[in-house]
Amino acid sequence: MLVRTRKVDVVDDYHGTNVADPYRWLEDSESEEVRAWTDEQNARTRAVIAALASDESRAALRARIEALLEIGFTSPPAVRKGRYFHQRRVGRQLHPILYVSDGVSGEDRVLLDPATLSEDGTTALDWWYPSRDGALLAWGSSEGGTEESTLRVRDVATGADLADRIPFTQHASVAWLPDGRSFYYTRHATPGSVPPGDEKYVARIHRHVLGEDYERDVLVFGEGRDKLDMPSVDISPGGRWLVARVHRGWERSEIYVRDLSRDGDWIAIARGTDALFEPIALDDRMLVLTNEGAPRYRLMEVDYARPERAAWREILPEREDVLSDVVVGGGAIVAAFLRAAQTRIERFTPDGKSLGPVELPSIGSASVHAEPGSDDVFVGFTSYTTPYEVHRLDGAKLALWERVDRFTPPEVRVRVMHATSKDGTRVPMFVIDRPGTEGARPTLLYGYGGFNMSLTPAFSARTLLFIERGGVWVNAILRGGGELGEEWHRAGMLEKKQNVFDDFIACAEELVASGVTAPNELGVMGGSNGGLLVAAAVTQRPDLFRVGMSFVPLTDMLRYHRFRIGSLWIPEYGSADDPEAFAYLRAYSPYHRVVDGMRYPAMMFTSAEGDSRVDPMHARKMAARMQEAQAIAGADGERPIVLRVEAKAGHGAGKPTTQLAEEATEELAFLFAMLRMD
Repeated sequence: MLVRTRKVDVVDDYHGTNVADPYRWLEDSESEEVRAWTDEQNARTRAVIAALASDESRAALRARIEALLEIGFTSPPAVRKGRYFHQRRVGRQLHPILYVSDGVSGEDRVLLDPATLSEDGTTALDWWYPSRDGALLAWGSSEGGTEESTLRVRDVATGADLADRIPFTQHASVAWLPDGRSFYYTRHATPGSVPPGDEKYVARIHRHVLGEDYERDVLVFGEGRDKLDMPSVDISPGGRWLVARVHRGWERSEIYVRDLSRDGDWIAIARGTDALFEPIALDDRMLVLTNEGAPRYRLMEVDYARPERAAWREILPEREDVLSDVVVGGGAIVAAFLRAAQTRIERFTPDGKSLGPVELPSIGSASVHAEPGSDDVFVGFTSYTTPYEVHRLDGAKLALWERVDRFTPPEVRVRVMHATSKDGTRVPMFVIDRPGTEGARPTLLYGYGGFNMSLTPAFSARTLLFIERGGVWVNAILRGGGELGEEWHRAGMLEKKQNVFDDFIACAEELVASGVTAPNELGVMGGSNGGLLVAAAVTQRPDLFRVGMSFVPLTDMLRYHRFRIGSLWIPEYGSADDPEAFAYLRAYSPYHRVVDGMRYPAMMFTSAEGDSRVDPMHARKMAARMQEAQAIAGADGERPIVLRVEAKAGHGAGKPTTQLAEEATEELAFLFAMLRMD
């Protein structure tokens, strides 16, 4: 049974072109009518899933999901004066707990358990920064997935919080001074201090002295800058050099430095260049990871006394592999590279001479972690069959530091296939299944393709469960991501965004042509920008897919920048306020491409009322429009369009495991039923 949904006669004029928006009323999250409609949609979704999967099958599915979630998670530690801070979640714990130990092999004690912060477990630990001496911890928490953090300071020895409370610290960075009594931090503008709505964007760097009222904190960086500039703050180990890194979209950044020993002015290290710059502040020099003149990145050295660009020295030149991360520790530079979206690690002397590779446990994804000047370097590792584990670098060898569970993985085969996109570009994809299985099978194609983010091998309960059921899981490495360098990213943004959808469709076509699957056995999945990807793919090629899973998606690309923090994404997508951008945005905007009477794949859209990034209006409007079209085609019974909106959740971060299990059960029950995998 469909939910009755009214339409409105709204037509917008975009640069002389009239565009109808019949579900404009569903944008209003505060409307009682919208809330009632959402409740009806949630009830319908539960009824559809109940009809597709019995109580017994859903219970068995949930039990298996919970078992996989119990495998847990661990993080590399932050090391401060012999204290090791790290997060770990095991068994039925709702959230990763923050632990601290004295010494690399000391006994862990609980420093902060997010499950104790609220009765229902929906308060999340968003971020944390220990002081230089390890005596104090600045930490942020938020409610219901909003990521709208409040900063607190905890005494590490006693576990008690100080009186300091600083709101508006979502996505904050914190740089402690060596005195342990003050720190620099990023904070969003307070309501009323900027034009209404701008407080979602305007962020500045302040200095806070413990015990003082945050409203008197001194503003040290950001006054007069564009509201879309997003700063972060860091400081050299000795506390002399304060560093501001300004994020301007996902394709350019700036670096400024200030000499605190002389209370000097800010000095521009990198500014006004169409490139990315990532600083590593050392006491005697700064290292800068950049793609300026090097799409696959290189490492440069900057002398604080001669910061001008002409005086920079190249330490690690651009290579065939993408230089993805760099740390300094143990007397060496430790670098992570991406080769075909898989990580390799290599050590170098301080002046860039190779000390040789570091052998990883297997093909997978690795991250490097070190406090500048520390003897400790840690490597986080995961793969499609390896839950996240942490190793300590001992010279060129890895020594296991922590593994949450001795998980025995199922036999899994990982292959790399390639598809040829519309313009001839070769697009790689990881194909994961059981060894020895062949022929057309139910297949799930997953992708993201945007914001310079890299989709690399990682452990996933969803992936393993899908493969256990006899399916094939495919991760597509699409343009717009960062897996193959900045050129790969820029080939999938702004007016070239259609390349991402073409790549995804080409991967689907190759999977069908090679006999891995067939259109009636092929599903697609993605979240956020990946939710846009799924919605675009099914509206452009509805014949190619049986089911689409579009999580917290963008779907109305003409109005996305008017909601929540959407304006931050204009550098990646463009804005319909610009005539040229309007033309290409309208061409692929999923909400505007839906055609009455078209037989679409079954679809599940999800969203959350607490999402501070992507407004739930996208999922609401898209579900309503597709339900209308599918009903006209008479296909909604066989291929339902359903919507699930969570009340106390956000974009995805910080959810308790109970909520994750419930969501995954509904999602996979729907997916398995549509692909006939029961």
